[in-house]
Amino acid sequence: MRAGRLLVLLVPAALAACGCTRSVDGVATAAAVTATPSSASDLEALIVAEVPSGLARLPDDELHPPAGAKTVDDVAAYADDPYREREVLADYGYRYGWERFWGNANGSGPVTGVFVDQFEHRAGAGAYAADLARNDTEHYRGMLRQDPAGLPGNCWSLTVDDPDPDLGLGGPAAFAWCGHGVFSVAVTAVSDSVDAAEAEVREVVTRQLELLPPR
Repeated sequence: MRAGRLLVLLVPAALAACGCTRSVDGVATAAAVTATPSSASDLEALIVAEVPSGLARLPDDELHPPAGAKTVDDVAAYADDPYREREVLADYGYRYGWERFWGNANGSGPVTGVFVDQFEHRAGAGAYAADLARNDTEHYRGMLRQDPAGLPGNCWSLTVDDPDPDLGLGGPAAFAWCGHGVFSVAVTAVSDSVDAAEAEVREVVTRQLELLPPR
């Protein structure tokens, strides 16, 4: 699995071209149970609708390649060898996914992206998140952190303080990848500072995981 998926869709220039226990008072009530999506369109309803930075939502069909619903073939197309990539995704038990982005229509300035993918089994989702984390860390030349402070367990994070211009990030960036039951969640942010990017990623990860069915 290559890093191309995040690279193609999160670089601003590319966008332009296209458990802890809590004590509470009151009476306990049952929490709403979210059903596991049975299609990509069902998954769409579980993707965060806005981000804390207040960036504007970018229309799916105005990005290149388009965001929104993702099939095995869509994800495989990000790789240098799509045929081999389809085999790898089948091994993970990949079913479908959804991508969503926020930023400026002209591709300049901060940008935030969310990638949620669903698998047949939780083992496949966790392995996919971990492999993306390792490969993207190698690509962006950073230090990978497992179970970092501020994120739930089974997450990995990366920050890029002063990215090489050849990477095309356009500014300080933060990345997070999490396995959550049968879902893999990736959140990335390019911002004015690495602290701002990390804060954006932490909050978006928290919101996104809360929207998904329990593990």
